[in-house]
Amino acid sequence: MNQHSILKSQSAGLGPKTPKTRKGLATQAKLLEAAEAEFGERGYHDGSIVEITRRAGVGLGTFYVYFESKEAVFRALVTHMGHETRAYIARQVEQAPDRLSAERIGMRAFFEFARSHRNLYKIVMESQFVAEDSYRAYYDTFAEGYRRNLQTAVERGEIRPGDADIRAWSLIGLSVFLGMRYAIWDETADLEPVVDAALDMIERGLSLGPKP
Repeated sequence: MNQHSILKSQSAGLGPKTPKTRKGLATQAKLLEAAEAEFGERGYHDGSIVEITRRAGVGLGTFYVYFESKEAVFRALVTHMGHETRAYIARQVEQAPDRLSAERIGMRAFFEFARSHRNLYKIVMESQFVAEDSYRAYYDTFAEGYRRNLQTAVERGEIRPGDADIRAWSLIGLSVFLGMRYAIWDETADLEPVVDAALDMIERGLSLGPKP
């Protein structure tokens, strides 16, 4: 977690205790990394602030300079992980020539990110029981950007018109559950055939062909 991404996460609602120095940003980043490991391994309820600070190599008092409570750091982590995921995908699809190419590249990028950040699913899924508003905000933010991108693609003539909101949530669901099945549950699965099959369905649907 770099300092630039920490600043981005703060602007997205990381919390009121915003570090004012580069050293402070670095310390907060270490605490978030430690929280990701702690909550990913032990879950929210069994995870502890003491263990987070131990993993981060800082004193207990330092934790409270940046976060008010265990719930506060958990919420901040969900927000931060959402930003990190979106930023990684955005970098990969930046040069995509059209929307369908972006879907292919973006899906593959999401699978890669999930496989290399295995705590992502655990933490986000648990957040619906710990901080439901953070859980909803995580996906609402994804959907908001997705809607804009799909609508832009319609305006450019890259895809046919349709309900951008329903499309966005459908595509998010497709990626989330395929990622769970093939990137997390089967960490050795070849991801290319998965992406190929998913994109075939996105491009062609389930229909046998045009209606007479």
